[in-house]
Amino acid sequence: MSLIVTTIYALPLIAIWFALWIGVTSTRSALQTSIGDAGDAELLLKIRRHGNFIEWVPFVLVLMILAEAQGAGAIWLHAAGSLLLIGRAAHPFGLKIGNAGHPLRYVGNGTNILAVVVLAITLLRIAIGF
Repeated sequence: MSLIVTTIYALPLIAIWFALWIGVTSTRSALQTSIGDAGDAELLLKIRRHGNFIEWVPFVLVLMILAEAQGAGAIWLHAAGSLLLIGRAAHPFGLKIGNAGHPLRYVGNGTNILAVVVLAITLLRIAIGF
């Protein structure tokens, strides 16, 4: 079984994950803290940016793998993968201290929800044979 479409989106997501991880790790090192945020708002923000990525990406990639493994059309996989990638690229720039309504935060979360909806509909169509 070849999961080419999912892989196309997983690769740039690895780069985003790595950049977010580096942000947390370098700030932890600078603050000489191993666990938690040491009361530092900037470290907490970086932890949440990374955490939000970790909360969304594995879930959506699993749905993409399920859909692709069951023969979902590439158009649906590309739609979901593009939405996920756009959302994960935008979200860290929109997650700001003191600005819960930043437009890029909405883009980040909204596109991820749309990706899940696209994949849920795709998987439902596959399950009922439509």
